[in-house]
Amino acid sequence: MSATSFADLSALASHLRQEFQNHQNKKFTLLYAYNSTGKTRLSTEFKNLGKNGDDRDTLYFNAYTEDLFSWDNDLKNDRKRVLRINKHSRFFAGLEQFEMETRIRPLLDRYADFDFRIDTDEWEVSFSRENKDGGPPHEDIKISRGEENIFIWCFFLAIVQLMLSREEAYKWVKYIYIDDPISSLDEHNAITVANHLAQMLLKAKDAPQTVISSHHTLFFNVMGNELKTKKPRRYFLSKGLDGEGFLLRNTGNTPFFQHVANLAELEQAQKSGKLYTHHFNMMRSILEKTASFHGYANFSDCVRPTNDDGEKTLHTRVVNIMSHGNYSLYEPIEMLEENKALFRTILEDFRKNFPFNPAPFNTGGQDPDNE
Repeated sequence: MSATSFADLSALASHLRQEFQNHQNKKFTLLYAYNSTGKTRLSTEFKNLGKNGDDRDTLYFNAYTEDLFSWDNDLKNDRKRVLRINKHSRFFAGLEQFEMETRIRPLLDRYADFDFRIDTDEWEVSFSRENKDGGPPHEDIKISRGEENIFIWCFFLAIVQLMLSREEAYKWVKYIYIDDPISSLDEHNAITVANHLAQMLLKAKDAPQTVISSHHTLFFNVMGNELKTKKPRRYFLSKGLDGEGFLLRNTGNTPFFQHVANLAELEQAQKSGKLYTHHFNMMRSILEKTASFHGYANFSDCVRPTNDDGEKTLHTRVVNIMSHGNYSLYEPIEMLEENKALFRTILEDFRKNFPFNPAPFNTGGQDPDNE
């Protein structure tokens, strides 16, 4: 995978904006990154670059979007629980005039079995659920965290629909930036949310240029497949090999798998000589996934020295010990030379015994604009 380095997230956000400006026909950019890499902060940097006084140009969804809603649990009476809305955010610019309930409900019905009511005078949302025993519905309930997330996501989708319809309240939107639409997705919902979002954007007459980032491999791959007719850019975002800065790799049109990206990163790290203790954690994760795929009981079954089988116990013990440390990406500690040598040997043996497609491990790669 081709890679470009950036000193910080502001530089990366500027790069993403510049790509859009240079290629107006490129509507979609997809980013995959592990949790704690900086996806949410990147979405904020991208949004902040579009600020000019009171003007904005990015409609965004990220972890901060959820903070626009807060629970009032009625601690005094323990009866009327409502989700309060931050009325000062322009995110809700059309709340009072567009009958948002009727716009949100068809979207929410795809995912949930509860109902809601928005009070635009009090700027609050109350929830209810049908009584399965046939009695009156349960009113003013507190929904679960997952249900709250899906409600906020559907609220956002309703706003996207208004924006795509070019309603005056959202004409300021030039870009959409979506980071991890649902924080925890099972496979079914990952596919459903990805398909729904993609179809909404594809059916729009003139959808804005959009960045979609996720830590969810299946969601990332489904989005890439759904949007393939528009040839989206597809990137893997990671920390720099020394823990400083960020790397953006073009994944091309092939499906993206986390363990392959990890393995490619380890390959580059060992070639550069910049090997850090947390790389043993990554190696163990790859060994465990490989063992599971091949039906082995333990990652040690995938530690197979090529030249000297007697080293299997040593190599297994090294991986086991080194991967149990609390090694941080943010405070990288360089390996000792003898551990670097062992790491290279174990990695080389693994690559020989469990061969992967060599393409992801090439340092070069296609320019996404020339695919």
